[in-house]
Amino acid sequence: MNYKHTRFFLSLTLGLGLGLAGSASAQADEFTNADLEQWQQDFTWTVKKGDRLFHSPLGSNTVSCDQCHPNAANTHPETYPKFQKQLGRVATLGDMINWCIQNPAQGKPMALDDPRMIALEAYITYERRGVPLAPGKH
Repeated sequence: MNYKHTRFFLSLTLGLGLGLAGSASAQADEFTNADLEQWQQDFTWTVKKGDRLFHSPLGSNTVSCDQCHPNAANTHPETYPKFQKQLGRVATLGDMINWCIQNPAQGKPMALDDPRMIALEAYITYERRGVPLAPGKH
């Protein structure tokens, strides 16, 4: 890309960024402390639900997630999406949760928008809070 194109894209990006920043602050002002408190409570409840599910059998046998991944260790949600050899394609964290439910746990996969799936993802991600995102990393 030449200098002229670089300047154009830089100007465009800066202009869009400033425009979005102005609209984002206007939206953020619409949230009350009560809204933020309720959302935090809902998130905390979802993480706790995920914790319970993670430590419970999710299939037709007695296998639970924590038997292979105590406290969500070795799940590395910060690395998704990434290529997964077990699936032969780029997968999301939800795809891998379903793989585990179907294989070691011998259960039925969940829809990715199933509240239980969302709770499992929330718990697994929460356990890795503070770890930098690294999509695609192995």
